Amino acid sequence: MNIILEAKSIYKSYKNNSNNILTVLKDVSLTINKNEITVIVGASGSGKSTLLHILSGLDEPDSGEVLFLGNNIHKLNNEQLSIFRNKNIGFVFQFHHLLPEFTAIENVAIPYMVDGKSLKSALLKAEEIMTLVGLSERLHHKPAELSGGEQQRVAIARALINNPSIIFADEPTGNLDSVNGESIHQLFLKLKNEMNMTFVIVTHNSDLIKLADTIFEIKDGIVQKKI
Repeated sequence: MNIILEAKSIYKSYKNNSNNILTVLKDVSLTINKNEITVIVGASGSGKSTLLHILSGLDEPDSGEVLFLGNNIHKLNNEQLSIFRNKNIGFVFQFHHLLPEFTAIENVAIPYMVDGKSLKSALLKAEEIMTLVGLSERLHHKPAELSGGEQQRVAIARALINNPSIIFADEPTGNLDSVNGESIHQLFLKLKNEMNMTFVIVTHNSDLIKLADTIFEIKDGIVQKKI
């Protein structure tokens, strides 16, 4: 297996409303392999999203390391970390967070322009990616004119545009009906098989869990590998 991401002895705690310390992650170590779908499961409030945010560089651990191709991402300063995420990481969330005033293709193009590309090249790339995810007929529709499943496909296209090394997804079909959810699952499988994409997904969805190459379960702050 080719390891792309590795967590070593991650600890994370928060203060609760009573000002008590709540340890969410306890000595978490795991590896993520290239070209696999890795799923993280666990009860609500178990720390799944916290772990996802730490692995992707959106949050910092109290202690421990996250190594991307052997380099500790939490040693980067804020600017370096932002550049790292834009170039290497794609994010898909339960709520797609599309900008309502922009068309679908403009939403997809934005991360490419943030990376310094021209508007023309960004729109060409965005059209290519949107065609890949089955939205060639929806390029110039605004989010309000799209179905929930289409909006999530726009969010996936946006996550893909900079050719990221890993897609992190947090309950990506949690806000969709079963038909739209299944179409997103099949899209993930297609992207893995045809584009060698790597996914790390937090989900409760049993159908999505079935697609996983590796499953990690969080319970009482401890992560165990299931398969």
